[in-house]
Amino acid sequence: MIPGMNSKQMKQMERKMKKMGMNVEDLQGVKEVIIRFEDKELRIPDAEVNVMKVMGQETYQVSGTAVEVGIEEELIIPEEDIEMVASQGQVSKEKAEEALISTNGDLAEAILKLNQG
Repeated sequence: MIPGMNSKQMKQMERKMKKMGMNVEDLQGVKEVIIRFEDKELRIPDAEVNVMKVMGQETYQVSGTAVEVGIEEELIIPEEDIEMVASQGQVSKEKAEEALISTNGDLAEAILKLNQG
């Protein structure tokens, strides 16, 4: 439902929209809407979501209060890097992986760190 409209106005608007080939429905059971950017997310808990269908296209309208959340980038270390650091540093794969994590995946720095320690 659109804020500020009474039920009679809403019914009139729905009839006019149907005549123009537009169909609007509420999505039930929405728990949260997340809009993901490269460096952050907008999370809208308990969002109200409407879907408008016009000429084969769907448009979603989201209502609610958004909360901005930063995204922490997950460090993914390839197995080959772990094996190379383990062999160069003459340590176990676990130690090599720890060194790579602590150096943010920098191979040379991880090897130096292992050779110094």
